[in-house]
Amino acid sequence: MHSAKPWLRKKKGRRGMLAVGTAVLTALVVSATAVAHEDARQQPRATEGPVWTGAWGTAVQRPVEGSEDWGPNWSRQGFTDQSVRQVVRVTTGGSTLRIRLSNSYGTSPLRITAATVGRSAGDAQVWPGTARELTFGGAQGTTIAPGRDVVSDAEALRTSPLEKLTVTLYFADRTGPATFHRFTTATSYRASGRHVTDSGGDAFKTSTNAWYFLSGVEVSGGASPQRGTVVAFGDSLMDGTGATPGADNRFTDKLAERLAAARRPLGVVNAGIAGNRILNGSPCYGDKATDRFRRDVLDRPGVRAVIIHLGGNDIGAPEMGDPCMGPAPHVTAHQIIKAHKELIRASHTRGVKAVGATILPMKGALFPLYSERGEKVRAAVNHWMRTSGAYDSVLDVDRALAHPTDPALPRPGYVFQDGLHPNEAGSHAIASAMNLNAL
Repeated sequence: MHSAKPWLRKKKGRRGMLAVGTAVLTALVVSATAVAHEDARQQPRATEGPVWTGAWGTAVQRPVEGSEDWGPNWSRQGFTDQSVRQVVRVTTGGSTLRIRLSNSYGTSPLRITAATVGRSAGDAQVWPGTARELTFGGAQGTTIAPGRDVVSDAEALRTSPLEKLTVTLYFADRTGPATFHRFTTATSYRASGRHVTDSGGDAFKTSTNAWYFLSGVEVSGGASPQRGTVVAFGDSLMDGTGATPGADNRFTDKLAERLAAARRPLGVVNAGIAGNRILNGSPCYGDKATDRFRRDVLDRPGVRAVIIHLGGNDIGAPEMGDPCMGPAPHVTAHQIIKAHKELIRASHTRGVKAVGATILPMKGALFPLYSERGEKVRAAVNHWMRTSGAYDSVLDVDRALAHPTDPALPRPGYVFQDGLHPNEAGSHAIASAMNLNAL
């Protein structure tokens, strides 16, 4: 399950692969994520400064060409004298915010000429009077070295859970290929010239379903012992393949809505990458979890829990024959379990709760994915998750989606038309199965 625009075509191809993030944390070495200002990861929860929470986030990837299945994107060409407006929905609120930008896969310094944040008025529009110019160390713009991240200065803009914001970046100089997130259910917009303060959307004449350079929106204010960040880490189940574009009905959206309704001040960050695997990385579907877990999970501010759904793409990859997947060896349950244990240890070392999400039913997929051999591996991994006690708790995605008479199949009403990924009803079922007290 690794598609970018699954709602556009009936013939999905291998794009629907189960996107599972790689997890062998043998080398918890990620490209060093240096922040230009104070790095909020280890901030004290006392009176020494603001306590930051991840209100929105995504996992970044290498630039890659668009395709018929995934749709077009601007990552390879980058930007020159252009403004990019991106729309995100924050999952928790605060009195101030800042954004996080990434040049993780850049090969040259990235110059951000100007940036603004404002309240979304739909499409590429901003509510008049709400745009705020962001600064970086007091300056209007910033330069990000290759392989690095930066956070903006704090900006006073009060936000509420589940509201949508626009983040607009202007690039006067050539950026080179863009660090980005390939598949989203949101829309990003592009305009020629400098339009960071425009409230109207007329200048933003082209769009794609991807995010560029933007990897996080973080909020502070209203600190309490219950405040913190929950990261959903893994594959296309997390990333949202099968969700209706613009409708905010991914599993993580439904989970954020449950938390908001329960008045729990927890932000939800979606660090899923469609097509991702636990044991091998690939050019199109992201680095393996050993190489991205620290950056995409542990180095987020205020992280208190991570939900991990990994292994399905590793199991199904040998059946798919996708050249963009890279090496696709047959894997064993032992290999996948060992990788999960590495992620659990890494989480616990940082005082983060680890929630294991069982691998969803794979037999019903309308593309090459299922095999009897792979089904035995999936069943063994899921049994280990449920019975070993290695995870602090378990989100049983498998049972939430399984057909009542054939557990290897999903319930027909719970899956998208590719026969694998959860639709809105399926995402709701998964989020409903989550024990909020485990976060």
